[in-house]
Amino acid sequence: MKRIEKILALLVFANMLLFVNSCIKDDDYGIPDISVSELEIPQNQITTFKAIKSLYEQAVNGGNATVVIQDDVYLEGYVVSSDKAGNFFEELIIQNKIDGSNPENDPRLGFKIDINKSNLSDTYQFGQKVYVKLNGLTIGETSGVITIGKGDAVNVKQIQASEYRDIVLRSTEIAEIQAKVINLEDLTEADENTLIQLNNMQLNRFELGATFASESFDEFDGLRLLESCDSGVQVIMQTSTFSDFKALLVPEGNGSVVGVYSRDFRDDFSVILPLSSASVNFDSAKRCDPLEFSCGIASTFGTENLFFEDFESQRNNRLVEGNGWTNYIEAGSEGWEGWSSTSTNASLGRSARFQSASSGDTKNIGWLITPAINLDTQEGETLRFKTSNSRADSSFMEVLYSQDWDGTEANVTSATWSILSDAYVVKDSDSFVTWFNSGNVDLSCLSGTIHIAFKYTGGDKESFDGLYELDDVSIDYVP
Repeated sequence: MKRIEKILALLVFANMLLFVNSCIKDDDYGIPDISVSELEIPQNQITTFKAIKSLYEQAVNGGNATVVIQDDVYLEGYVVSSDKAGNFFEELIIQNKIDGSNPENDPRLGFKIDINKSNLSDTYQFGQKVYVKLNGLTIGETSGVITIGKGDAVNVKQIQASEYRDIVLRSTEIAEIQAKVINLEDLTEADENTLIQLNNMQLNRFELGATFASESFDEFDGLRLLESCDSGVQVIMQTSTFSDFKALLVPEGNGSVVGVYSRDFRDDFSVILPLSSASVNFDSAKRCDPLEFSCGIASTFGTENLFFEDFESQRNNRLVEGNGWTNYIEAGSEGWEGWSSTSTNASLGRSARFQSASSGDTKNIGWLITPAINLDTQEGETLRFKTSNSRADSSFMEVLYSQDWDGTEANVTSATWSILSDAYVVKDSDSFVTWFNSGNVDLSCLSGTIHIAFKYTGGDKESFDGLYELDDVSIDYVP
């Protein structure tokens, strides 16, 4: 009986095989061919990144938002992004060179390709040479960077999943990409959509212990402040909350970070996008944190005043002077100057501002230093002020104090200055139409004579040329 059942079962299985074979044709449903054949694109059909960028810029200068490519041309480039770790989504970043060289006659450039498809790293490996068939595609901007996609005269839209393989063609070449090693202050708009390497970097001291992107306040991306130990210039590292390394702690040491240079989603500030956690190699325990001082925040401020400045007596576009101020220009040609504006980012009457845009200087460093403040003749001293900025980018402002500066410009940089870490200074991520209070910074645990300095660091580059304003500086005490 059991033998008969076994024979019947075999007969049923054989019939099923016959049924399947009769319904499926091998010619249509064979094993897919996943091999990549070398492409043969005629040289006269290959265009350059420089030429495409020039076409886009001409369109913008003519009042258009985009340009649609009508010629049967291909763009040759190399993939420098990967969504394998989840920090890139439905996009490819390609650049025209495999190394960090940047000769003037052929600048190193990159573009983003917007594709409605996830897991693109399954098709396009990091370093893979590709040819983008540009005929009918649109060149424009999304989130502040040049983007290739479908679209019209107004918008860049995604290339659809059904067609991207026929547009972004794979070569057999997988190149070893060498990131461009560059200083933060030297980055320009031309470096966007390219792979860069920043050395001697660290996580800002106020963010130590943070994960890449899994804090309670991280909505779509984790934004972590990195800073250069060489220049103090800062940049945001952006990590998606969908990345597979979001819960890892950002290393607390010092070292290098590699990633794609870009802009944030709203095009408010520059960011570096790591490919994975391995892109952040902070393997040195030595940090470069500045000296800090903290008495905390006082609950109230005194009724008597030691020093006050509202800058109303200053003149627009003239260096701040008088009232005991030292307006020292450490680098560049710009200093703190009087300013009054009723625009969107309005001044509080007249304020002091530092602006490095249009200065023509690679670096601008300016100090606005109070007269000597004697803390031994009264008690309960506090410091208050207000700050505002406009697209600070990587430029920054610090509030410091010194007990050993002799009051001469020649010795400003040789004196010992410590950051008043309790004072709140406006951040680039803050709204640029708002003035922010520093808080009542307690100075009462200090003694002797001190000077307080407001220091700006920036330069005349798009990623470094922010504007800061300062107003209502007040040092009070309890009688």
